[in-house]
Amino acid sequence: MDKITEMAATSRNLATRKGGSQLAGELSETAKLALPMVLTQVGQIAMMTTDVAFIGHIGAEALAGTALASRIYLGSFTAGLGLLASIAPLTAQAFGAGNLAVVRRSLCTGLWLAMLVSLPIIAFALHGEQMLLVLGQAPVTARLAQRYLFGLVWGVAPALCFQVIRISMGAVNRPEPVLWITAAAIPVNAVLVYVLINGKLGVPRLELFGAGLATSLVNCGMFFSSLWFVRVRRPFRDYHLFTNTLSFDWPLMRQLIIVGGPISIASLIGFGATSAAALLAGLVSTTALAAHQIALQVAVILFLISFGISMATAVRVGHAIGRDDGFAVKRAGLTALLLGVATIAVLALAVTVVRFEIAKLFIADSAGNTEATIGLAAKLLLIAAVFSISDAAQSIAAGGLRGLKDTRVPLLLAGVSHGLIGFCLGYVLGLKLSLGVIGVWIGLSTGTAVYAVLLIVRFLKLANMLVRKR
Repeated sequence: MDKITEMAATSRNLATRKGGSQLAGELSETAKLALPMVLTQVGQIAMMTTDVAFIGHIGAEALAGTALASRIYLGSFTAGLGLLASIAPLTAQAFGAGNLAVVRRSLCTGLWLAMLVSLPIIAFALHGEQMLLVLGQAPVTARLAQRYLFGLVWGVAPALCFQVIRISMGAVNRPEPVLWITAAAIPVNAVLVYVLINGKLGVPRLELFGAGLATSLVNCGMFFSSLWFVRVRRPFRDYHLFTNTLSFDWPLMRQLIIVGGPISIASLIGFGATSAAALLAGLVSTTALAAHQIALQVAVILFLISFGISMATAVRVGHAIGRDDGFAVKRAGLTALLLGVATIAVLALAVTVVRFEIAKLFIADSAGNTEATIGLAAKLLLIAAVFSISDAAQSIAAGGLRGLKDTRVPLLLAGVSHGLIGFCLGYVLGLKLSLGVIGVWIGLSTGTAVYAVLLIVRFLKLANMLVRKR
């Protein structure tokens, strides 16, 4: 209970400040919470980039296969994470209200949910090649994608369970252990990927299967490390978070699904738009697909950074809701938007400056069509830089709405923005007007920008309603 008392005291101190000092205080608290979350995302980015860089040196076809495998795997994994995202507002609101019992129940129920969700994700990934062939992808590329998926599936359940613990730690203002675990995993992942892909230290050369298997082994290690922190280290040990672990809380499970279901579907729609873009790029050419994967990798890196701030936003807004403080809700959301968009804008500018160098990192000199792939990737990186700014805005605004447990309307807005606008425009510009993968990215960017504006308007409307109730 000491941590809850400390957090409540901090919140009261913020509430007594006026004007600019309140904004400065909120910015400080948001940055303090967001920094470990963002650095954790950076650590995950380092591991993802290591994987892609090693795979890129196998060849352009292997990179294209990885792009398709990522769409299959991450699509279903994203849907699972959407369900688990509901743990954050429930835990944060309970923590803000000083209700430690709900904090405990949310963690245990979330772990049950993670294990259940992992089953369809595994089944989905094991049939990736067949789905890719139905979607018109080249047999060679589809076969390479399936090799990668065969290695990835072993780490689905531990990866989801790790995310549950990560969300719970962040919701109680203690995201640092996850950062330490991720930092330790980076060199381990690099060694495993190198050894298993290239067949070193007496291990057979496994190439794409080895890359996926390395990721699975790292996911297992990260989960067990986080489990140790929750059970052994303070303050988590004092919270007794695993009390009645084996009891199945059906009412809370139902609440998690009701709140998380729309998040899951909305995330799947957004992910589906980028997945559809990869499929459209694959229909253009292998070179277009490889260039698309490079640009998408950079866009994902920038998104994961903004997503760290989005997670902090959901927690800050949830804490304010738990305290019944409408002014703090609005202040938390707007401060996070300012922090996130400014951060991503600076990084996006850096990407435009070094876009050719970035493209060269992912393609081996001996790979076919090297110059064409690098040139096309550099053009896509220009669009991706602009795309990432609006993507940051929508991610952080969505985080604020999750903190309010408002998930159904954002789902509707996602369908309109990503489906009706983003995908349709990308299809017309890319394939009908012969702009190729550049047209596809223009469509994606337009849909994301519309979604960002709609979510910000929605958050401001709900926050203003809470302010007027006071």
